[in-house]
Amino acid sequence: MASAVTGNGLPSGCKIFTTIPDILFIPEFIFGGLTWCLVASTRVDPPNPQGWVMFVSIFCFVFTTLWFIIFLGGANQSSVWPGLDTAYHFIAVLFYLSSSVALASVTLYYKNVITQGFYTPILNNTEAQNFKTYQENIAAVVMSYVTMLLYFIHAIFSALRWKSS
Repeated sequence: MASAVTGNGLPSGCKIFTTIPDILFIPEFIFGGLTWCLVASTRVDPPNPQGWVMFVSIFCFVFTTLWFIIFLGGANQSSVWPGLDTAYHFIAVLFYLSSSVALASVTLYYKNVITQGFYTPILNNTEAQNFKTYQENIAAVVMSYVTMLLYFIHAIFSALRWKSS
């Protein structure tokens, strides 16, 4: 693999598949999409934290797709792009961190519903539905934290590339 630093700025075209931070676009798509699908497949209850998780996963998925297309098309050759690349990935890290914590909180709530028999008017599912939602939320929390880690690694390597350019 080529190093993260290219003397001429950011890679474009198929060269993005050979540089360290840019190859992370693919796992970011996969794990971000899995987070989105897992949260969307559960009962979005309570709506506020789960809605934030959905917003973050969809926002980052769409913007990473746009970013990937810009890099693939070669429209990233201006001198401002290394800084924009770093800023975007750090913002994505902050978004995913906040949504991961919110999702973990909801997952703990479901754990309490299952283990201690809490009942709320909002959550009037059967025990089997609550357990299924709890399991899906656990998987979504793991995927969310993995996605956050991928964005963080991408942001660090992008910052190193920006500093050296």
